[in-house]
Amino acid sequence: MNAALSGSMEQMDGTTVTACERCPELCDSRSRIVNGVGPEDADIVFVGEAPGATEDERGEPFVGRSGDVLDEALRDVGLARADVRITNCVRCRPPENRDPTDEELNNCRPYLDRELERIDPQIVVTLGKVPSEHVLGRSVGITSEAGRIEDVRIGGRSHRVLLSVHPAATLYDRSQRDTFEETIATAADLGGSGGSGGQARLGDY
Repeated sequence: MNAALSGSMEQMDGTTVTACERCPELCDSRSRIVNGVGPEDADIVFVGEAPGATEDERGEPFVGRSGDVLDEALRDVGLARADVRITNCVRCRPPENRDPTDEELNNCRPYLDRELERIDPQIVVTLGKVPSEHVLGRSVGITSEAGRIEDVRIGGRSHRVLLSVHPAATLYDRSQRDTFEETIATAADLGGSGGSGGQARLGDY
């Protein structure tokens, strides 16, 4: 375990970050730390960028319009929101909903690494360009690479990572809807049905 990950343990309780002041600007803009939600043995983990205003207010990732799109896509493949884990690269809302800086992403990375290490999912789905580039450590053309699967070393182990466009992309560009829904269907297939996280596919009924 690297020093940064080890040092983060005192600020985490399981997969929950209880206190952090590494990013002064984010500390000023947040009303709370927005931790991941969902089973701690989920087979599928969705990773977004950072909380927005609604997420900051409610303390849960993807609960605004983007969350509605994600929830609908999950229902279409026989999954409920409660079946999967949803988290973010950065757990505090950036001012004016700007993209998190590289420094902010790196400051929060040990928390994400530890969360994924503890959950050990079958598949990690990155929602959008920023989380895809952060997790893969390279430039990503998300519209052309959506649906791509890569084996990535995260923390101390290898994970299968599935790249996805951000749910919000489907709100502004309807042509992205099919791509997003196909990627979610792939995640459901890779995550399996009735696995350790308790996922239940419609085909089971």
